[in-house]
Amino acid sequence: MASRSDAGTSADAPTESVASALSAAAFVRVVCHADGDALAAAGLLARGLRSADVPFQVRVASLDAAAPAADDGVFVAVGTEHPDADVTIRSTDGPVSRRAYDVAIALGRDDGARDDVVASDVTLALAGVAAAGAHPGSVAGSLVEAADGMGAIERRPGVAIPVDDVVDGLTHSTLLRAPFSGDVDAVESALASLAEPTASDAETRRSIASLVAFTVAGDDAATPRAATAVERALRPYATPDGPMATLGGFADVLHAVAVERPGTGVALSLGHGGREAALDAWRTHGTAVHRAIDDGHTGRYDGVFVVRGDVGGNPDARDDSTTPGRLATVARLVRDFRSPEPLVVALDDGVAALSARETGAADAAAALASEFTSADAAWTGDATRATARFDADAADADVIAAIREAVR
Repeated sequence: MASRSDAGTSADAPTESVASALSAAAFVRVVCHADGDALAAAGLLARGLRSADVPFQVRVASLDAAAPAADDGVFVAVGTEHPDADVTIRSTDGPVSRRAYDVAIALGRDDGARDDVVASDVTLALAGVAAAGAHPGSVAGSLVEAADGMGAIERRPGVAIPVDDVVDGLTHSTLLRAPFSGDVDAVESALASLAEPTASDAETRRSIASLVAFTVAGDDAATPRAATAVERALRPYATPDGPMATLGGFADVLHAVAVERPGTGVALSLGHGGREAALDAWRTHGTAVHRAIDDGHTGRYDGVFVVRGDVGGNPDARDDSTTPGRLATVARLVRDFRSPEPLVVALDDGVAALSARETGAADAAAALASEFTSADAAWTGDATRATARFDADAADADVIAAIREAVR
């Protein structure tokens, strides 16, 4: 049995080394960060382990992932660093789901695997790539070609939403931020000029995409960056046999369910169903995030844009673990569609999510956790996205000053 002393591999270890450590394990415990990319990666690893007949357990953790209590088996950290991890699956040059796909393949996919199973794995990997904010064709071109060849994806006009109902899709999407976001009546009003907004013909889809693009770009509150950011939600890859209507919609749901209902997210990533429960989590997440942006108070500082608001808590959650994930979505949307500054901080009592265009998020999160310490102070993330938990009694002015000092 592999132990923590002999299975350790770093985040940039060769794919074959990671696969070897996992295939030799008597049991694998996977803990992934609560985001769509990491959830997809965990699902891919689990599928690879299942094909290699290695028993496993998958758990999603938000901010301060604890090591598994049991000492047996191999502990794998996905999408985050952990000092006790035997194996770290955290890509140093792109989405973690892309790296996890390679590890899963190296674990030994049966050559006789059904085509629909292989297509499902590729679709999940590409959804993870999209959830990381990357364009699938730019970082996973070979997978796009494979999925296209299998008929698993098909490029078409329209908007990347997980459902066929355009009103539902645009209301709850967190791939874009428009004046109608989070408001069913506003979406219906915006679509009123289209004769049949739920039609599936190409011309109607183009009209919907054009309306969305012009609405986002023409919003008085939008920054010039918004016109480029909205492209992520346009001209999607349809997934005819996938769990969601489009690849981008699948990515959006993966992130939401990782935050709101982790157990459902694990089932979805493993291919065990849970579509309707996942969509419910996506609607809950989108509603809470857009409401927080609508109602939040903002402040602009030199290099930093702060959003102060209440993202609420998911009553189905056992604790406040949804807060960091919801704040992270707020920070990302504000960075891409609202902020004139390169670093956005979404701030709630004792919790902050930071989203940067290029760098600074990790430094600021680390500063908060170390300067305003508390019993559960912690931080996780990288240069462009990070979250931190710190002393809830810290004054906003002091928190903002610490962030500005850290990124100066």
